[in-house]
Amino acid sequence: MSTEPETTQDAEPGTPGSDTAPVPAPTGEDADRADGLSEDASQEVAEDASSEGDEGAASEGADAGGSGSAEAAEGAAQVSEAAAELAAQRVERERIERRKAEKQGPIEAGGKLSGTAADLLAAVRAVESGEKPVATPLREAEPAPRRAAPEPVRRPQPIAAPAAPAPGAAPEAVAAVRAVLAGAGAPEGLAAQVVAVLGEGADGQLREDPWQLLRVPGVRPEQADGFARALLGAECGPDDERRGTALTVWLLEQAAVAGHTALDAPVLVSALGQRSVPDPDAAVQSALADGEALIFQDALDSAAPAPAAEEDAEEPQERPVRILIGLERYALAEESLADGLARLMNSVPKTDGSADDWERAAASAPRSAGELIRTVGAHGLVLHSGGDASRAEAAALLGACRALGLRGWAATHTDGGRDAFAARATGSAEGAADGSGDGSAGGHGDGPAGAVTVAGLLSGAEGPGRDADGALDLDVLVVLDAPQLDVETAAMLAESLADGARLVLSGDPGVLWSAGPGRVFADLLAARACPQVASRTPDPGPLGELVSGIGIGELNQVEAPGKEVVIVPVRDAGEAVHRTVQLVADSVPRAIGVPAGQTQVITPGHGGTAGTRALNSALKERLNPGPGRFGGFDPGDRIVHSPAPGRTVMGRVVRADAEGLHLECSGAPVVVAKERVEGTVRHGWALTAHQAVGLRWPAVVAVLPGDAAGALTRPWVYTAFGRAERHLSVVHGVEQGLARAVAEVPQKPRTTRLVALLKAQAPTAD
Repeated sequence: MSTEPETTQDAEPGTPGSDTAPVPAPTGEDADRADGLSEDASQEVAEDASSEGDEGAASEGADAGGSGSAEAAEGAAQVSEAAAELAAQRVERERIERRKAEKQGPIEAGGKLSGTAADLLAAVRAVESGEKPVATPLREAEPAPRRAAPEPVRRPQPIAAPAAPAPGAAPEAVAAVRAVLAGAGAPEGLAAQVVAVLGEGADGQLREDPWQLLRVPGVRPEQADGFARALLGAECGPDDERRGTALTVWLLEQAAVAGHTALDAPVLVSALGQRSVPDPDAAVQSALADGEALIFQDALDSAAPAPAAEEDAEEPQERPVRILIGLERYALAEESLADGLARLMNSVPKTDGSADDWERAAASAPRSAGELIRTVGAHGLVLHSGGDASRAEAAALLGACRALGLRGWAATHTDGGRDAFAARATGSAEGAADGSGDGSAGGHGDGPAGAVTVAGLLSGAEGPGRDADGALDLDVLVVLDAPQLDVETAAMLAESLADGARLVLSGDPGVLWSAGPGRVFADLLAARACPQVASRTPDPGPLGELVSGIGIGELNQVEAPGKEVVIVPVRDAGEAVHRTVQLVADSVPRAIGVPAGQTQVITPGHGGTAGTRALNSALKERLNPGPGRFGGFDPGDRIVHSPAPGRTVMGRVVRADAEGLHLECSGAPVVVAKERVEGTVRHGWALTAHQAVGLRWPAVVAVLPGDAAGALTRPWVYTAFGRAERHLSVVHGVEQGLARAVAEVPQKPRTTRLVALLKAQAPTAD
């Protein structure tokens, strides 16, 4: 790797805080930074939930879970439509399970539980009978190794997704809520959001339970406490049952922002205690009783039990369980996903004489692609892992599908990824060179490549549409960028496929996980419930060698005769910004031949002296100076638009008028209403790694200021460095922090239930 001459300035301390993981106000890279509850998970929940975040937290919600959008609402509607079918499937499955159990003569459900598990099961049964459960301690003992009891009946009270002010909200309802807020000294501007979340009668709900204000995105517990004190006066106290319930739900929602679909009961109890809830156990029980949260008992894998004595030979073996608490929204999605995947695995494509055709297609393809084609021909669900070069294998699979007369489609996470894959699949690189995704019309599924985005496929805006039964009208679906699938999107995909369809989930296991809750691809790999095909196609050149080493925890020095990799040392954040602008505007175009419009800057976070805001400001001043009359934007500005949580679309500003801000994204015109601009549009010369996932550019400048050392992880470095196709410049100010992150800091864990659900339904694939 080569090194540019170092410029020196007086060192200045980095901005602290980039190594923390603030949970509130979901953000594109802030979802990146809040990947999980680590060793001291309960401490992290409480501390993360209490941190304020930076001044852009509200607008960041568009990147990874902020205000709801049309796509988010549509996704929720589709999940609701699938709920009836899911319930019927669950009833049928339970009937089959009961029939099996009767033959095996099991003990009474829950009869062998003790300690915490028995207390929670008793609480749930009390709820079902209409009684109030007696609070019992959750923190005292770990779940005993007992047989898992059936899960309780779910009460259908879905949690409202964060939403922008409802355009159809009744003015009188908003006025009534505004009066309540003003009377308690709360910002009146929250009125429309409160009505959007709580619905009609929101003013009465707030008077009855002031802590309902916590359901509004961006409102923090201390703010809700102040609002409650103003409304209730002396009646308000930390031991109020309503406060405990609201905080329980709020903590579960913040955990979802961090990627969890549920929390271990002891972790949740501890976090409530750190929030000054006098009796956390009673708060959890109250949330369960009110249907605000659900309880799950998932069997844990345990070591082989010791041989039982002869007198105990007939005693059934007991398995340890863990107690989880979660929101119904994600429980429904995770169970729906497990059911849908099990259905696809069990409805293996019918034996119609096509096996020989698949074998001939595999034999005529390159070896790496042939293995994938052969496996897909025999199975309904296949996992395919590999780097960017492995997409050639997915393209070969689609080609084989077309040759066999099957309707094959590929779905990507981003518009730019779709266009690049379409260009690859059609054998043309035109339209894919620009990382902004302003290319190939074939990417919309009109050409032979059959490439779409996941969001476009589910909404019907792209792809084959749906058949008379509501299923996607296709035979084979290849989902690229599979690690970016959150549990809700994955559930919608699985439920949208007809019996007999083949699903291939393809992606790089080393990149950052989804911005939304869950870790679907990683869980499927861990469950080993279906065939897995690992690509043998390496990413080429010095960049491929560098990124491959990072994937296994090694930061290797690679030979880069064509200046494919350049290290630019800096002393402080100010110098990092200066050198970044210099690289994008001058050095890379002159030395590498890549224009500024095809060079992307990637940095760990939005805030700080070298975050995306600071870098975009400096880059705009150099590349497209202007007064920013339209909400800080000018025609020609490079932007990133987030139309829905977790979605990123690159584009540029065209103009602004009374309708809003006019953009060009992936070759299509987009108009963003004035009130939505601040929350969904950012300048796009500099991005976070989470925003950049699924996209690639000819040149990338990765900025690592000194204050970012604590925020670096191996997946972050792997993702950021892997976005470069021809050239990578690393503005390096973290000294040994980079090598340490690559070698020692893996992806933060997430608490999910998918592995346990899959193992309960499908045998392990060898």
